[in-house]
Amino acid sequence: MLKPITLAALLCCVSTSALAQSQAWLDTSKSADDRAKAAVAAMTTDEKMTLVFGFTDPDALAKQPDDVVPPAIKAAVKQGHIKGSAGFVPAIPRLSIPVQTQTDASIGVRVEGMPRTALPSSLATAASFDPAVPEAGGKMIATEARASGFNTFLAGGANLAREPRNGRNFEYVGEDPWLAGQMAGGLINGIQSQHMVSTMKHFAVNDQESQRTTVDVTIAPEAMRQSDLLAFEFVYEHAKPGSVMCSYNLVNGRWACENEYLLQKTLKQDWGFKGYVMSDWGAVHSTADAANYGLDQFTGFPCCGDKQPYFAPNVFKAALDKGEIPMARLNDMAERILWPLFSSGVFDDPVKVGPIDFKADADVSQKAAEESLVLLKNDGNLLPLSGVKSVAMIGAHADKGVMAGGGSSGVTPVGGNPVAGLEPKTWPGPVVYMPSSPVEALKAELPKAKIGFDNGDDIAAAVALAKSSDVAVVFVTQWMGEGMDGTLELKGNQDALVAAVAAANPKTIVVVESGGAILMPWKDKVPAVLEAFYPGIRGGSAIARILTGKVNPSGHLPISFPASNAQLAHDTIPGFGARDGVPVHITYDEGAAIGYKWYDVKGYTPLFAFGHGLSYTTFAVSDAKASVDNGAVTVGAAIKNTGKTAGKGLVQVYIAPADYKAAGWEAPKRLVAFHKDAVAPGGSSAAFSQKIDPRLLATYEVADNSWRVKAGTYHVLFGQASDDLPVSVDVTLPEMKWSAVHK
Repeated sequence: MLKPITLAALLCCVSTSALAQSQAWLDTSKSADDRAKAAVAAMTTDEKMTLVFGFTDPDALAKQPDDVVPPAIKAAVKQGHIKGSAGFVPAIPRLSIPVQTQTDASIGVRVEGMPRTALPSSLATAASFDPAVPEAGGKMIATEARASGFNTFLAGGANLAREPRNGRNFEYVGEDPWLAGQMAGGLINGIQSQHMVSTMKHFAVNDQESQRTTVDVTIAPEAMRQSDLLAFEFVYEHAKPGSVMCSYNLVNGRWACENEYLLQKTLKQDWGFKGYVMSDWGAVHSTADAANYGLDQFTGFPCCGDKQPYFAPNVFKAALDKGEIPMARLNDMAERILWPLFSSGVFDDPVKVGPIDFKADADVSQKAAEESLVLLKNDGNLLPLSGVKSVAMIGAHADKGVMAGGGSSGVTPVGGNPVAGLEPKTWPGPVVYMPSSPVEALKAELPKAKIGFDNGDDIAAAVALAKSSDVAVVFVTQWMGEGMDGTLELKGNQDALVAAVAAANPKTIVVVESGGAILMPWKDKVPAVLEAFYPGIRGGSAIARILTGKVNPSGHLPISFPASNAQLAHDTIPGFGARDGVPVHITYDEGAAIGYKWYDVKGYTPLFAFGHGLSYTTFAVSDAKASVDNGAVTVGAAIKNTGKTAGKGLVQVYIAPADYKAAGWEAPKRLVAFHKDAVAPGGSSAAFSQKIDPRLLATYEVADNSWRVKAGTYHVLFGQASDDLPVSVDVTLPEMKWSAVHK
């Protein structure tokens, strides 16, 4: 029997319908484009300007003159800003436009003093070679962010590891454009699936931290479009982030946040980006030039050496009145900022502060670490540990926890920092360890073994413990952080410690907790090396489970490890070690030949190659196929487990022109596909099939803004690392050319 419709319900429906007609941006049946346009059409100029100027610390904001930041805005920021968070853009209550609450970063919710779950570093999860891993992590950290009151995540770092000593490589996703695009895209997809806006950053060619606010990068447009920008292009296509964060540096003489080539021509015109460009904190240098050349939102004021409030209402209004900025441009800026609020669901599903299931979230982080840690070496099958009666655990505070990186991606760990007080204590510190002790985790995995620990400060004491134990595990660390670059050499006595312990006990395993690549002068003296990167809130448990074989390692390196500093493309980093703010310049003559491509060009043998990673079983590529249909290349293969243990195998596919110089390529080969699958002993995975993105076969032609493939023979190479490609299938490609403008 139908229930009668009450008068109140009828009036409610009529009222809602009328409201949707008069305020079309409230109508959920309309597209995000239409809703954003309708909202902007209803706005006053002052309301539009509210959207383009964002703030940080309310206390610092309160000191600004009232003509720069009106008292009403100061009050709104003070009331709505979450203490210790990254930023805040006020609401427009008259139109029901919500506040924008912004939090760092790709590894977890960063709010000073607010404990939240830390994922492994982005470089670590990139080592999984499985976009589902960062996607699951993105969903988890976005859920925590929403429960913490945030709707905008400053996540999605995709700068390539062009400079191996870059202090922020741990926040990024490797040295290859295709890998970076898939992995950063996976993270953003996970975040935005939870009705949040995510960024991709730092746009672009932000490949060093030394003098990051003043370095001018010279790079040819062709090289840029085939490397750094190609990675971002893949991220954009894969995940459609609502925002792009422009970087601090200059690119070819223009600040990135007012760089017409980057923001207008490439991002918005060629790629069709529909969202908004936000500045990095302190990265704005003008009003009219920034607005007219592509910046949509000046965020994080006052912060980080902001010289002027370039987008403050009085300043921006003056530029409008003088005709320096067209009103049409302000309308476009406002529409772009609103569009992702509608498209991602932020507007229709407001955040709600609530409880967090930290145990379940820690499980997600541990699973990510277990998928990502890379077994670099395992001579004599020393690992997994089995039947050992005693283990010496040495160094790196392994009795307390595992290292994390520093700067704006730093997460206050649930359970607190167990190794407080380490230097540096100021930015980008403090140094934080996640409270997940490898020593305690190994005791739980090997309850019958005697597990001893020595801090490694006294090498003689560490040697004594190693001599009295069946196996020694030495932990070494490389701490990296935002705003600084480092060296590939380990600091302190760590190299000497490893060498001494290895001399005392031939069964020595080294576990590396690092922000990126390191040099290993002791590599030939130890039988086993496990690269853990920064493994997150349950990193100790993940390490112990891999050491004991409870988890079969399946990570592969997303970066190359150089054998020496002499193999690097640049001897020094301009401005390294100098005070911040010194103008410096660097020319990337290597162009798009980054990482493994550089090693191939120069004929260098790295310490460990891009894509390298061992397992406790063995795999072989089978059923390799490659075909061409109307110029489109499709590849496929299966992976067979030829060992006695279940594990996850990885097929990597590269393409190499018969003559790479004649083809116009920057290097002999490029990664074009990868596929990871779990395979039982003696079994084989189902064959995957993937159409290759044609830009991975092409060169960018700046003269007519096109992509071009040269006709000829191309070798399709299948294997498990960039230096392990035993299977080859030849294809013949026709001459092809197409516009770089997205349709």
